[in-house]
Order: sequence, then structure tokens, then C-alpha cells
Amino acid sequence: MRAWLFLAPGLLCADLLSPAATPTYSENQAPAASEPERYSMTPTEGGFLRLDRQTGSVSLCTVEKGRALCRAGADEKAALETEISRLSRENAELRSALSGVPAGRPRASPGLPSEEEFERTLSMTERFLRRLLKVFREEMPADQAPR
Repeated sequence: MRAWLFLAPGLLCADLLSPAATPTYSENQAPAASEPERYSMTPTEGGFLRLDRQTGSVSLCTVEKGRALCRAGADEKAALETEISRLSRENAELRSALSGVPAGRPRASPGLPSEEEFERTLSMTERFLRRLLKVFREEMPADQAPR
């Protein structure tokens, strides 16, 4: 057991310095969970450290009641809190923009045209079909003309 305690810091440093541990994760790409050897586990006192070789994130994991529980490091928590505050600001801005809609005008459902747009489109479609039918009638041979 003591040998593990002395080897753990060395193994962690070796894992962090290896080329495979270089963070190659792009924020625009979702990490693939099925990649072999993505995580490196290093035993520590009271649990183990889990290194994600793609993102470079380190989590402290403990085993409680037969289940491994991994807690995010301080850097990950700070990044999550920053993202939560950004989304909260964006949500507040969107709510204030929506509240600026005039009360007399009903809100249109997302993706649906307004009544004016619908009527204009229907009118153009009707004109198109009338002209198309007129062309068909003019081009139809006399012996097939409707009686």
C-alpha cells in the first residue's frame, strides 16, 4: 500500500507529461466516449485521480457503497459557473426583449407566418394556379377539350 502512495505522484506526472495527455479537445467537438485509453486512473489516498486525456481535466474519484463518485476540479467548477452566469444574462435579455412586444398585437407562434403574410402567399398561389390552368386549356388539343 505504501508503495502506491510513493508511486502515485510519479505516475500522475508521467501521465501529464506524456504526448497522449496533451489536450487536443476542441470546444466545437463532442468527445467520443468509446475511444480506448481516454482516461488515466492514478491511485491516491482516499480514492484515485481520473485524467481525461482528451480535455486535460482532472477529477478526484472516491468509492462509496460500491460506486465510484468523481467530483469536478476547481477549474471545471469555475468554467461551469461562468457558463451558468452567461446563460442567465442571455435568458434575462431574451425575456426583456419578449416583454417589449405590443400588447394589442397577438404573439405569433414561432415558425408560423403572420395573418398578412399568409393572405399574401395564398393570393399569389391562387393567381399562379389560375394562370397555369389557363395555359393548360390553351395548349389542350381541340378534340380533348372539356364539354
